[in-house]
Amino acid sequence: MRDEIVELKLPIERHLRQILERRRAQSTLRKLTTSSAHVVDFSSNDFLSLSTSSTLRSSFLQELANPELRLGSGGSRLLDGNSSYAESLESDIATFHRAHAGLLFNSGYDANSGFFACVPQPNDVIIYDEYIHASVHDGMRLSRSRQRYSFAHNSVTDLKRLVEECKRDNCQIEGGQSHVFIAVEAIYSMDGDLAPLKAIVELIESVLPQKNGYIIVDEAHSTGVIGQYGRGLVCELGLEDRVFARLHTFGKSLACNGAIVLCSPLLRQYLINYARPLIYTTFMSYPALAAIRASYNFFQQGNTEPLALHLKTLIRTLFNQLQTLMAKYWSPNATNALIGVPLECPQSPIFAILTPHPRSLAKHCQDGGFVVRAVVPPTVPVGSSRIRVCLHAGNSIEEVRKLVERIDNWIVLRLEQQNAESTGLGTRAEKARL
Repeated sequence: MRDEIVELKLPIERHLRQILERRRAQSTLRKLTTSSAHVVDFSSNDFLSLSTSSTLRSSFLQELANPELRLGSGGSRLLDGNSSYAESLESDIATFHRAHAGLLFNSGYDANSGFFACVPQPNDVIIYDEYIHASVHDGMRLSRSRQRYSFAHNSVTDLKRLVEECKRDNCQIEGGQSHVFIAVEAIYSMDGDLAPLKAIVELIESVLPQKNGYIIVDEAHSTGVIGQYGRGLVCELGLEDRVFARLHTFGKSLACNGAIVLCSPLLRQYLINYARPLIYTTFMSYPALAAIRASYNFFQQGNTEPLALHLKTLIRTLFNQLQTLMAKYWSPNATNALIGVPLECPQSPIFAILTPHPRSLAKHCQDGGFVVRAVVPPTVPVGSSRIRVCLHAGNSIEEVRKLVERIDNWIVLRLEQQNAESTGLGTRAEKARL
C-alpha cells in the first residue's frame, strides 16, 4: 500500500489502517490490479469481446462525428443534461427489448439503487433472491419500505413460502392495497446460473391474483448473451408484459457504460421525479451515448449472432473438459476433491470452479498467462470460495483447452504436496511452490 511509508498523523487514518490490517490478516483485502496485454482474458465481463472489435470501433467513431452535438451533457438531466438524442436512444432501446418505455441511468448501480430506494412505499414488501446484487441492497437500505426478506437462491418453493407468509401477516397485501416487489437476476454473476423466471412469474400471478406482485429482473449479465440478438431472458421467455421492470446494463456485452430501466411510461415519469441518482447526477456525455447507440446498432444488424454462437460452443467445450478433468482424479461422489465444477452445462459464459485454495489456483493460472480471479467471502458465501472463469467470443477452443491443462497441472502439484505432507516428507521448498 502506498501509505506504508507515510507517517499516519490523523487519528482517523490510524483507525482506518487498523481496519484494513484486519482485512489483510483475513486474506480479504481488496486492491486494484491491471492485466498485461499479452495474457488470455478469462475474467472480464466483455462476453462478446466487443471492446476489441475494430468494426464496432469504426461505427462508434462514425456516430461520434456528428458536429451538431456537444461533447458534455451540460448537467443533470432535469436541468441542462437532456437531449433529443438521449430520448431517441431510450425509445429505440425500449423498442429493441420489446418494452413500452425506458429511462437511461449512468450505471446499473445507480439504476438499481435508485429504483429500490424510491418505488416501494411504506407498507410494501420487498422479497429478493439471497444472491441479489449489492446495488439492490443499497437501494433497499434507503427504501421507504422497512419489510425486506430474502428467499433461498433460485428456490421457487421458498419464495412461495415467503409470499404466503406476507399475505397472512398483512391483510392489505391480501386485499391488494399493499404491494410485493420481487427482485431477481436473469443470470447471477458469481455462479452463472439462470433464474427460474417463468416459474417465478407464474407463482406470483397465482399467489397474488390482485396483481399487486411486481417482478424486477436485473438482466445485466444476460444482455447480449441470452435470446435472439441478445435481448435477454425476459424476451427469450416471452415475459415482456408480465414483469414490472427490467434493468439492462451496457458495461458488459455492449462494451460501453450506463444502464436503462425498461418499464411503463408512468413508472418512467415517477423515476424522473424521485430517483435521486438520476436527479442529482450529471448525465452521461454525448460520447457515452454515441457508444451505446453504436453497440445497439451492432446488435440490431445481427453482427453479434455469430459471436454468441461461438460463445455457446466454448461453453460446451469448457464444461465437457472440466467434467473429464474431474473424472480423471475423483469419483462423482468424492468429498475430497480439490475443485468443484458445474454438474450441468451452464447456459451462460460464467463458470464457478469451487476450491478451498482459490488464490493458489488463480495465481497458478495467472502465472501461465490466463487471467482468472479468486473470489472469496464476503463476495460469496463462506464455504464457496472459487475462481470465476468468464468465457468470451474472442477466446478460442485451444485457449480453453490450455486453461484446463493449467488447472490440471495445479491439481497434480497440490496432490503431490498433500501426499508429501501425509508421509512427512514435505519440504518448505515444495510448499513454497504453491
